[in-house]
Amino acid sequence: MLNDPWIAALVALFLWWFSTGAILMVVKYADRHGPRFGQVLTWAALPVFFLGGFGIWVTDSVESPAASYHAFLAALALWAWIEIAFLTGTITGPNLHECRADIPEWERFIRAWGTIAYHEMLLAGTLIALWLVTKDAVNTFGFWTFAVLFFARVSAKLNLFLGVPKINTEFLPKPLAHLPSHFRHAKMNWLFPISVSALTFAVACWLERIYSAQTPADTIGFALLAAMTALALLEHWFMVLPLPDEKLWRWMIPAPKPKQEDKTIRTEDAHGL
Repeated sequence: MLNDPWIAALVALFLWWFSTGAILMVVKYADRHGPRFGQVLTWAALPVFFLGGFGIWVTDSVESPAASYHAFLAALALWAWIEIAFLTGTITGPNLHECRADIPEWERFIRAWGTIAYHEMLLAGTLIALWLVTKDAVNTFGFWTFAVLFFARVSAKLNLFLGVPKINTEFLPKPLAHLPSHFRHAKMNWLFPISVSALTFAVACWLERIYSAQTPADTIGFALLAAMTALALLEHWFMVLPLPDEKLWRWMIPAPKPKQEDKTIRTEDAHGL
């Protein structure tokens, strides 16, 4: 049954939904206990990161549907720990201040980069390390999974910086309360059409690879990548469409009290992984 590409796509969908909710639950729990607790929790969870790296290493020479699933899960483990480190404020950037409205655009970009610099460098370093480990491997699905997540996240952050209609900070923890000041509301920006076109093209490429796959391992691996890329595309559309996507993870976090502040701002980290 797990050799069916449709099942693989459903597995990717479930893992995207469940893992995002689990991360948000952990982050909100840490948020209630203070920033120091969040940092301790992040470093206590560091074995998850090493387990993900080990999973990539042990599956890169194995060509089977099970190995494709394991490499996919290993990449998600790497990504999940880095996201927890970011959302708890453990690994973010040197700039922890809100952005003033009266600064020029170039300075706003530098300040925005400063809020996430260490996090982005860790992501880029991990991506490079995965490429070095898997560049001659028979199973590269772990690398490609992380690459899809990386480039989709960079695209989402740039779109938030340039301006999108829908931004929401409902799931934003206290250590990152300064982030929304670096975002911008706008009906559209020049990058968004490029982003959704590139992601749509990537989905089409993965689907073509499923059609031309010669082994069950490739069929499953490309099905997982196609599903994950399609979800990244959906997350981009969430930034412009008036859909209550935050309800997807309400099962993990109780509904906010009516007295809470406006929820019209969205951070990309409320989305899947």
